[in-house]
Amino acid sequence: MKHSSDRGFTLIELVIALVVAAALAAIAVPAYQQHREHLKVNQAKMTISMLAADLTRYYRTHNTYPATLAGLGIFIPLDPWGNVYNYVPIDVRNPPKVGKILKDKSMHPVNSDFDLYSMGEDGKTTTQLASYNSQDDVIRAGNGSYIGPASGY
Repeated sequence: MKHSSDRGFTLIELVIALVVAAALAAIAVPAYQQHREHLKVNQAKMTISMLAADLTRYYRTHNTYPATLAGLGIFIPLDPWGNVYNYVPIDVRNPPKVGKILKDKSMHPVNSDFDLYSMGEDGKTTTQLASYNSQDDVIRAGNGSYIGPASGY
């Protein structure tokens, strides 16, 4: 004689459990991905801040900025997305052409000393921060008064 407590789950109960689990996953996965991207942006901001401090120390010692980040003589990590950090020295004897300098939406340079930035998740960039390809870039602007996503500058 079977007792009613020995019964397993019905097909309907299993389908309902699967639907609930799928709904929870649909909410949790994008939130987790957004959190991971936020962490990567924060990591890039921290690295840019540390490299900027190293560049400032270099300037105080040599009265100019190095031609490349390698000129600092320290290990330069890749950005959180696996790309190199972009660096353009501006306040040097032979300044770069204006086309290589980061510019805001009004086409004004965002720095007068040096540009230092990550190309962000898409690995694409342009010198115009208002451009679609630059919106996810993590930049240093205002000679260091702003470090963050280009979309927020």
